[in-house]
Amino acid sequence: MSQRAILVAVDVRSREYPIEPELEEFEALAQAAGARIVERIVQRRDKVDPATLVGSGKAREIAERATALRADLLLVLNDLRPRQRNNLEKTIPLPIVDRTMLILDVFARHARSREGKLQVEMAQLRYRQSNLIGVGADLSRLGGGIGTRGPGETKLEVDRRRIGARITVLRRLLAGVRRQRAVRRTSRHREPLVALVGYTNVGKSSLLNALARSDAHVADQPFATLDPTIRRAYLAPGAFVRIADTVGFITDLPEDLVNAFSATLEELREADLLLHVLDASNPQWLRQSRAVEGILRELQVDGTPRLTVFNKSDRLVREAADEAGALYVSALTGDGLSELRAALATRLESLNRAATS
Repeated sequence: MSQRAILVAVDVRSREYPIEPELEEFEALAQAAGARIVERIVQRRDKVDPATLVGSGKAREIAERATALRADLLLVLNDLRPRQRNNLEKTIPLPIVDRTMLILDVFARHARSREGKLQVEMAQLRYRQSNLIGVGADLSRLGGGIGTRGPGETKLEVDRRRIGARITVLRRLLAGVRRQRAVRRTSRHREPLVALVGYTNVGKSSLLNALARSDAHVADQPFATLDPTIRRAYLAPGAFVRIADTVGFITDLPEDLVNAFSATLEELREADLLLHVLDASNPQWLRQSRAVEGILRELQVDGTPRLTVFNKSDRLVREAADEAGALYVSALTGDGLSELRAALATRLESLNRAATS
């Protein structure tokens, strides 16, 4: 049964950066996490209130609406500071989840492999380490023997020590994952590696399936793919390529997630070519593209050669039409796939000639 949630946001941006696309994206995340939005409350202010985010009067108003609507969750678009969260909780008797926590929850729901689950747990603990939110209850599930209480220690100190101890264990386990990945990479027959990169829910997994005639998991919701998937695809007579599907990006992707998923994103560093997939059906494709470019710079792979392709061309919107240098395909109908294969083959051949000359 889905939770009834009130969505709250404080809009401090100019008209140049409308909040509506962010709200729609936030609602999609909420739905992926199993929540149903029963009301949106958007407050426009010059700056957020340092004590309660929304101001004490607005907080009381939200509490009244929550009671009237029988809401059982408060979703806040803005990232909350510990002080703001504590003050809101005193007025609004509901669990409070901000954007970063919501993204972490969606990741936790979609993690399937042991590696993915370790990475999500690492990200959650790092976030709680910096905010110390609800750690007492959550850490009790991690098992005995992790950070027992010492003489004179406060609960805060115990929580910090438990988190630190668990993060140390996770780092060691993920280091083993990286070593295993390195062994697998060196043992593979060396065919070119193309990594699909792009905003979440642009259809990377569908495009992988169309190119490789495979059956990688596809779902019409954010972050359906967390664990890397590699498939071999035919490009031209005698030319094959390995294609890696990677986790989707999002605007202001939490740093804790970028750090935690560094093992998965190593596929990007190994790639000969990045295929940047954009959503031809989304009028906000440029905002999404800039977010992806920013994360690629953060990961220090922005210098890797790349091709740009618009997927979902069967639902092309005016804002995405006729972009110079881009390819247009539809993983659903197959339109443009032969042109994409040819472009990949030509580009990889050119890169190979440059590397051997």
